[in-house]
Amino acid sequence: MNRASRVCGDDRGQTVLVAAAMLALALIPLGFAYLQLGYHEDVAASTSPETPGSETIRLLERAVYDAGGEATGHPWQGRAGAVQQVNASLAPRERDIEAAQVTGGTVVRTERNESTAGAWAAENCPNSAGRLFGDCEALGGMIVQERAGETHLLAVAYDIRVVDDRGETALTVVIRADG
Repeated sequence: MNRASRVCGDDRGQTVLVAAAMLALALIPLGFAYLQLGYHEDVAASTSPETPGSETIRLLERAVYDAGGEATGHPWQGRAGAVQQVNASLAPRERDIEAAQVTGGTVVRTERNESTAGAWAAENCPNSAGRLFGDCEALGGMIVQERAGETHLLAVAYDIRVVDDRGETALTVVIRADG
């Protein structure tokens, strides 16, 4: 019996060795495939600069998201005060966003767009009786909505002007507070 268990153990070792060799052989083509995934013959295309204003929009999205909490908790009747509080939170961040990009050779100017905010509110806030939340209102380029008697920031409309080595770009965007 001792001899039989030894023979079985030898067969098992050979089986494990063959399986390991097969696995190693299977990994070789996988390694080549992995290396080719990163290959790109046009290096200039893979390192192309972002579109003008994309960095500004990304920074404004974060600022608006962070400032959105400033309005929550204010009663709907006090929405003008909630908007002032959001403005107090947003204004310094907007100035910082403009100033931060100057070091990279880009001049950015952001202004809130009241008419775009009003149009966005009219188009995106339902007026029917079956709506889920209350009224919307555009104040100073910000869109707020009544939810459970409280004021919630929905979005902020901006005119963005970007001047860099590629030229001048003007954008109008509405940045949602919910990201």
